[in-house]
Amino acid sequence: MHKYGAAVVCILIDERGQAVSREAKLEVAARAYDLLVNKYGVKPEDVIFDPNTFPIGSGDPQYLGSAVETIEGIRLIKEKFPRAGTIIGLSNISFGLPEAGREVLNSVFLYHCTKAGLDYAIVNPEKLERYASIPEEERRLAEALIFNTSDETLAAFVAAFREKKAEKKERAAAAGLTLEERLARYVVEGSKDGLFADLDEALKKHAPLDIINGPLMRGMDEVGRLFNNNELIVAEVLQSAEVMKASVAYLEPHMEKTETAVKGKILLATVKGDVHDIGKNLVEIILSNNGYRIVNLGIKVPPEQLIEAYRKEKPDIIGLSGLLVKSAQQMVVTAQDLHAAGIDVPILVGGAALTRKFTRERIAPEYGGLVLYAKDAMQGLELANRLMDPAERGKLEEQARAEREAPGTDRGGKDAGAAPARAFSSAVDPSAPVFVPPDFERHILRDYPLDHLLPYVNMQMLLGHHLGLRGKVEELLAAGDEKALELDALVKDIFREGRERGILKVSGMYRFFPAQSDGDAIHVYDPADTGRVLKTFHFPRQRKEPYLCIADFLKSVDSGQMDYVGFLAVTAGTGIREHADRLRERGDYLRSHALQAAALETAEAMAERVHHIMRDRWGFPDPPDMTMKERFAARYQGIRVSFGYPACPNLEDQRLLFDLLKPEDIGIELTEGFMMEPEASVTAMVFAHPDARYFNVDA
Repeated sequence: MHKYGAAVVCILIDERGQAVSREAKLEVAARAYDLLVNKYGVKPEDVIFDPNTFPIGSGDPQYLGSAVETIEGIRLIKEKFPRAGTIIGLSNISFGLPEAGREVLNSVFLYHCTKAGLDYAIVNPEKLERYASIPEEERRLAEALIFNTSDETLAAFVAAFREKKAEKKERAAAAGLTLEERLARYVVEGSKDGLFADLDEALKKHAPLDIINGPLMRGMDEVGRLFNNNELIVAEVLQSAEVMKASVAYLEPHMEKTETAVKGKILLATVKGDVHDIGKNLVEIILSNNGYRIVNLGIKVPPEQLIEAYRKEKPDIIGLSGLLVKSAQQMVVTAQDLHAAGIDVPILVGGAALTRKFTRERIAPEYGGLVLYAKDAMQGLELANRLMDPAERGKLEEQARAEREAPGTDRGGKDAGAAPARAFSSAVDPSAPVFVPPDFERHILRDYPLDHLLPYVNMQMLLGHHLGLRGKVEELLAAGDEKALELDALVKDIFREGRERGILKVSGMYRFFPAQSDGDAIHVYDPADTGRVLKTFHFPRQRKEPYLCIADFLKSVDSGQMDYVGFLAVTAGTGIREHADRLRERGDYLRSHALQAAALETAEAMAERVHHIMRDRWGFPDPPDMTMKERFAARYQGIRVSFGYPACPNLEDQRLLFDLLKPEDIGIELTEGFMMEPEASVTAMVFAHPDARYFNVDA
C-alpha cells in the first residue's frame, strides 16, 4: 500500500480539560484510539498522540510533577498502542527559565521521553544542547527538576543558569586529549582530520593490532552506545564506520601476515525470493567495522546455497534478512532446511515484517540452534558480540530455552475466524459517479527527467527514515541545523551526479482498464471486448466495522455499470546496486547507503508523479493550490495500492499486474518470490472512487 498515509494527531484533551496525569493521558488516548481505529477505520500507525507538555518552571502548583507524568504517559501509551505514534512540543517544558537552562532542560527531557518511546518532537535544534556533551552536574540539576519538581529543585536550577549565557559549546580541543583518546575520538566524531598523522604516531609505541583492538575499537563501542541511547543517527554511524575502515586499511600494511583483528565470521544473506538489501548492507558495514569477517551472499539466496556456503566458510553466525511477510515465511523454511542439513550455529534474523514473537514462535522451533531477532544493525552487533562471548552466549541460550518452555506460548497463529456475511461496505457510497479514462493505451515514460521529479521526492523519508535525521526535516533545514544541511547537500550531490552521469535512470508506465467488483473480487476486462475477463483479483475484507474491502471501490457486476481501474509501474533502480556496492567496497559507506535510499525514494517520487498524471487525465485533477506535503499525505481523490500490504496482501497478484502491464519493457523483472528487480521499483493498482482510502484488514 502507498506508504504516505494521512496521519491523525490527537492532543489529549477531553471535557475535563488537558490530561495531566499519566492515567488521564492513557484514558483519553484509549477513547480516541477506539473512535479512530475501531469506528472510523484509521490505521493504527496513522494515529499520533500528543500527551501534552507543561511548563515546570512556572511555579503553577497544578503542573508539579507534570514532566514525569508526560514521560510515563508516553510509556503507557506506547505499551498499549505500540503501532500508534507519540509527539510532543518540546519547548513548553522549559518556558520561563533562563535561556541556557532551557537548552539543557529541553535536551534532558527529550532524552528521557525518547527512552520512554517518543516517536516525534517539535524542536528548535538551535535551542537544544547535545545530550552527550552536557556536563554531569547540569544533567543532574535538570533531572532533579524533571523527576522531583519543587520550589527547591526549581530554585537550584535557576540559580545555576541565571548568570550563564546561552551559547553553543564547541567540541573539546583535541590538544587536551591523549593520543589514544584522540584515536577513539576520530571514530566517534566520524572525522579523518589528523587521523593518519596520529596513526603514524601510535605505530611508534603500539603494534597495529593493538591500535585496532584498543582505542579504535573503543571508539566503535562508544558509537554503539551513543546510537542505542538515541544520541547518534544512522548517517553518523556510517561516517564512524568509514573512519574505522580507513584506519584498518592504513594499519594493515604494518601487520604480520599471521595477525588478524577478526572476532569471528558471519554469513549474511537476503532470503530466497527477496531482492531487498539496503538493510542487510548496513548490517555488513557495521559488523565488518567492528571486527567481524563478513561473507555476503547477496539477495534471493535459496537454502541450498546457504548450506553450501556454510560448509565452505564454517561461519560462527548466520544472518538472514528479508523485508516482506513472505520473506518472514521463507525464513521458517530456511531454518527447517538448515536444521535438516545438520547446521546449528546461531542465526540472527531481521527485517521490516519480522517481530520478536514471530522469531520465537515460528522460526526458532524449526531450527536446532539458537535463533535471535535483531531490530536494527546496532542490535545485530550487540548480539554478535554476546554470541562470541561464551558466558554471554550461555545466557542467551538459557533465555531462549525459558521462553520456549513458558506456558501459553502460541505457535499456531491467530484464528482469523469466519468472513463477515456481507459483500459491500456501508462506508463506500455506491451511487458515486464513474470516472471514464480518456483511453486504454499503455503509456510509457522512458528516461523521465530527474529535475521534474525532485519536487516529488519526500525528503522527510529520505533524510529522516533512511539516514536517521531526527525531527521535521523542513524545519531543521530552515533553522540551519548542521547535520541536516550536511545530509541535504549529500543527497543533492547524488541527484546531481545521477542526472549528469545517468546513474539515476527513471522510467514509468501506466494503463487504464474496464473493471467491476464481484463480491470481494475484481474482474479486469479486455478494453476491446468488455465481455472477456482478462484477470481476476481477490481481496480480503475487514472483519469488523466498517467491513471494507478494496473491491468496494468499484461498481459491482450486479449494478450493470462499467467502472474503471488503473495500473502503474515505475523504476529508478537500474544499476544502482552495482554502483552502491562499488562505493561500499572502497569505504564510502554513507554515500553508498544514501544512493540506495535516494533510488528508493526516487521510485516513490515517480510513482507519485505518474499517479498525479493519471488523476489529471482521468478527469479529477488535484486542486491548483495542493501542496506536495498534501500529496505525500494522499489528500487527493482516489488511492494507489501495492500488493503485499495490509488491504491487498497477496504478493502473488504481482504476476497478474505484470501480465496486464508488461513492466519488463522498462526494465523491471519479477522474481520467483513475486518481488521486483531492481529493488527501487514500485507497482500499484489505482482507484478513482471519492471514498477510496487506505485501511488495514484484521487478521
